[in-house]
Order: sequence, then structure tokens, then C-alpha cells
Amino acid sequence: MQVYLPIAEVSVNAFLLLGLGGIVGILSGMFGVGGGFLMTPLLFFIGIPPAVAVATEANQIVASSFSGVLAHLRRK
Repeated sequence: MQVYLPIAEVSVNAFLLLGLGGIVGILSGMFGVGGGFLMTPLLFFIGIPPAVAVATEANQIVASSFSGVLAHLRRK
């Protein structure tokens, strides 16, 4: 199932993206590291332009940081 990404101007397999995200999520959870250093090169390899891949990971970092702040505030 191909999904067109208009900003990147490419079509990619949706299941490939979900699989990469799952694998990177498992690896980053196991090793306690951020997934950006893994996901960005993988996005390059599947044909996503570098500027789009870096911007995608920057948004992911902002979202995960915000989630961490909310969890920290709940625990006081």
C-alpha cells in the first residue's frame, strides 16, 4: 500500500514506515536512547529527502520532550 508524501514528493510503502517505526521504537526502548539517530538514516535509505527526514525527527523530538514534561509534572 503506497502512501504519497506531498512535502517529500515521494511515495512510500505505509507498512514499511510502520515497521521501521516499530523496530526503532523497540530498539530505543531496549537501549534507553532516542530513536532519531536510528530513524533519520533509515528514512534516507528509503528515499525520503534529507531535509524532510531531519524535520520529521525534529518534530518527533519536540513531541516526546513535551510528553516527558507532562509526565514529570504529573509526578511532581
